[in-house]
Amino acid sequence: FIWDLDETIIIFHSLLTGSYASKYNKDTQVVVQLGFKMEELVFNLADSHFFFNDVEDCDQVHIDDVSSDDNGQDLSTYNFSTDGFTVSSGPVGSVPCSGVGVRGGVDWMRKLAFRYRKMKEVYNNYRHSVGGLLGPAKRDQWLQVRADIENITDNWLTLATKCLSNISNRDNCVNVMVTTTQLVPALAKTLLFGLGNVFPVENIYSASKIGKESVFERIVTRFGRSKCTYVVIGDGQDEESAAKQLNFPFWRVSAHNDLIALYNALDMGFM
Repeated sequence: FIWDLDETIIIFHSLLTGSYASKYNKDTQVVVQLGFKMEELVFNLADSHFFFNDVEDCDQVHIDDVSSDDNGQDLSTYNFSTDGFTVSSGPVGSVPCSGVGVRGGVDWMRKLAFRYRKMKEVYNNYRHSVGGLLGPAKRDQWLQVRADIENITDNWLTLATKCLSNISNRDNCVNVMVTTTQLVPALAKTLLFGLGNVFPVENIYSASKIGKESVFERIVTRFGRSKCTYVVIGDGQDEESAAKQLNFPFWRVSAHNDLIALYNALDMGFM
């Protein structure tokens, strides 16, 4: 099951633009403010625990994409703030973070790989206990924002999570996320919306650089064409056309009822 994130599992982007408020006749100012509060939490987490300031221009499709540059060094006492890693110190060339060029080269790529390894560790350590990562003050703020969003979106996330949990409790099925959000903010969103327990970090992909069709092809390469059935669940044109290109069935989510119907189909074993 290949899921889109925004406006499919979570309501986020449409909070910020006010389009959710218009569609469902909610107080626009309240909705937009909630969006801003969650956005602040997302970027705060991305910057403080996922090196977003360092790696924003070095976005990867998948958490393990630079792992071949990692020499496995023990990072328990490693000081990321003093290792001299900056995007400007990276490889010369038109493609940021491509690893080409002499300046920065191998050493620079290794430091980038260290950051992605550390992100993976943090995600795995806190995927079931995000509050511990945020600390007491931020935790209370986060829980309040989560509750307020869930209330104003009429339990959208609860409906989506029921579907995700049904799938993750099966022995022969898996949830995979493909989002147009950059990978680092996507990891932060996944944790902050309480989705860490249904999405292992290895099953989260960002299509911001290469597009959804290319990512879908990557997923097929990973899981196999012959022994798997793929279902794409989303709200947007890009995942729908990518699904069409690969002959995958597409389940459109544009309202609460679509998630309720999806859960019923899953619960009754039709999917």
